[in-house]
Amino acid sequence: MLFVCYPKCSTCQKAKAWLQERGVAFDERDIKQDNPTEQELRAWHEKSGLPLKRFFNTSGLQYKALGLKDKLPAMTEDEQYALLATDGMLVKRPLIIGEDFALPGFKVKEWEEKLK
Repeated sequence: MLFVCYPKCSTCQKAKAWLQERGVAFDERDIKQDNPTEQELRAWHEKSGLPLKRFFNTSGLQYKALGLKDKLPAMTEDEQYALLATDGMLVKRPLIIGEDFALPGFKVKEWEEKLK
């Protein structure tokens, strides 16, 4: 399993502790140091079954600075993938990626369902 996070993020720290408490084995990846590629984002989005908007860090400084709340609805999916691939700080974190799922953000109930 792949755990994509920003180590300084308190939510990411909570998610990591949650995984460790449950003995879940994972590889950790720093989203700021190793930004997801467009291909990875496409694959994760497909696995998630969620709207692409869920992969944006809507509370992040970058999201707000770029005015994405107003711009995203007019962008194509290809443009959104390309934008997400430019900066890991635009991507919702933490992300947990398994063989057949991908979950952006730390929602305990969703994680419990997938990691049984």
